Amino acid sequence: MADGKFIATSLASLANRNAKGELVKKTYGGWMKGAFGVLAKLKGLRGTAFDVFGHTEERRTERALITEYRALVDELLASLDAARLPEAVALASLPDEIRGYGHVKERNLAATRVKWERQLAAWRSRGRALAA
Repeated sequence: MADGKFIATSLASLANRNAKGELVKKTYGGWMKGAFGVLAKLKGLRGTAFDVFGHTEERRTERALITEYRALVDELLASLDAARLPEAVALASLPDEIRGYGHVKERNLAATRVKWERQLAAWRSRGRALAA
């Protein structure tokens, strides 16, 4: 938010949680611009043992999703033909539904996993039927 004097930044604070245990955003003042500058200078640490944010459950889940997605694409390509292209595109597009941060992302991931498993099972069963 800008009021002409400073920019306010809203971030989820680890100390603020609602009744469900979900992180709640808190507003911070313009001093955060300096903190973001420090974080930007540390971006060379991303993906290393010194990446303090890389060890969170959310980041581990994101890395696992990348591996799962690559395996999915490999599986789709192995049995892809023109007739099954729309189904393959629908499956490969599912990760676009995993949006947000924190508890919002968790809910979107849970909903998408249900679709992913259902559509992948259908893909596999049609593949077996075509092979028979």
